[in-house]
Amino acid sequence: MNARLDLTPRLRPLSPRRSAILSVLDVGTNKIACLIAKLKPRTGGEALKRRTHSIEILGVGHIRSRGVKCGTVVDLAAAEDAIRHAIDAAERSARLQVEQVIVSLTAGRLNSEAYRAGIDLKRPAVSDTDVERVLSAAGTYAVQGGRTVLHALPTGFSVDDNTGIKDPRGMLGRRLGVDLNVITADMAGARNLMLAVERSHLDVAGVVAAPYASALATLTDDEAEIGVACIDMGGGTTTISVVSDGQIVHADAVAIGGHHVTMDLARGLSCRIGDAERLKTLFGSVVAAGADDHDSVTVPVLGEDDRTHRNSVTKAQLVRIVRPRVDEILELVRDRLIHSGFAGIAGGRIVLTGGAAQLTGIADLASRVLGRQVRIGRPLGISGLPEAAKGPSFAAACGLLIYPQVAAREHFEPRPHLRRGQASGGYIARVGRWLKESF
Repeated sequence: MNARLDLTPRLRPLSPRRSAILSVLDVGTNKIACLIAKLKPRTGGEALKRRTHSIEILGVGHIRSRGVKCGTVVDLAAAEDAIRHAIDAAERSARLQVEQVIVSLTAGRLNSEAYRAGIDLKRPAVSDTDVERVLSAAGTYAVQGGRTVLHALPTGFSVDDNTGIKDPRGMLGRRLGVDLNVITADMAGARNLMLAVERSHLDVAGVVAAPYASALATLTDDEAEIGVACIDMGGGTTTISVVSDGQIVHADAVAIGGHHVTMDLARGLSCRIGDAERLKTLFGSVVAAGADDHDSVTVPVLGEDDRTHRNSVTKAQLVRIVRPRVDEILELVRDRLIHSGFAGIAGGRIVLTGGAAQLTGIADLASRVLGRQVRIGRPLGISGLPEAAKGPSFAAACGLLIYPQVAAREHFEPRPHLRRGQASGGYIARVGRWLKESF
């Protein structure tokens, strides 16, 4: 691939036979979360067969996000400070020092394109070299100005007229073809996110598209095989991933999410944003119950120093503010799926995750708007998560811990190996940068 597209580092696959300690960072509009976990080789099992390792959480740190809007870094200093606090909390929890992190990316107009390429075989049997040649040929078509490649995922190979082949190596034929799903993002959005992390004296080990991470964390094996769409309703963005035959075949994002619901409440009730977020978390719903016209909650008045000045609103009023925005998000998702052409591949099932997926009644509403069965997705197969991190809002963060186990599926150009402490990596280099900036 073009060197310009190598801006986002590609994570080296994790050996199925080796244990590892990984640190991940999910930078969102509402929260920034850091997880530190130990991965141990699995001996097998019926559930989650695609995972090679078991995951045990060692440390968790999360803080209200600052300097981030719709997944995009808009205030570098504020974002850096929030990242530092999240990392520090995770380090204290795990009693370990973080040197590098795998980072999720939700911004940058995430997009995925399908590419097809073919090569003539020099020998009758397909070799590893042939597979690399055809993947490189497909990857050259993905070069676009101002974009960076996050993932290059083969979705199927062909040998002569035989299609739908998962592993063509050793097969006999004259021509080898591949279908490649390439997920890209705006270069500026990825660069600024990486800069905020690196200014915290951390190395970026890899950048993962948030919809891919969410799907890895929440989908069962059967769902991934049959076909499903995973919708992650985050704070500033709602991401979409379509998975079929165990492969992600489409990814997309819309710049609207749960934070927009919070802002609607703040404007509609003339209250502080923090109070609106509390109301959404405690009482947010998209369906009105029979008693909601009579049940009321109190809201501190905006601009009053004395917090005893409060207004009273019914729960039905909250629903009338929350419901239109959620309808808008779900309708945008439905239209994006139809326009992508992957709505049929997604089958009749939706997995809904992310912080906004915790609104009361949202699964039933999503089922009506999207015309599919809907379940709420939470991180699967991860031990040691505290109660606060077991819900849908931590799906993307947990998916980052699973990604190294499946990174081998991707095509990537090897990066030069850096010795410890060289260039931007290592403890010595981090201390050196800190001394240079501080004195």
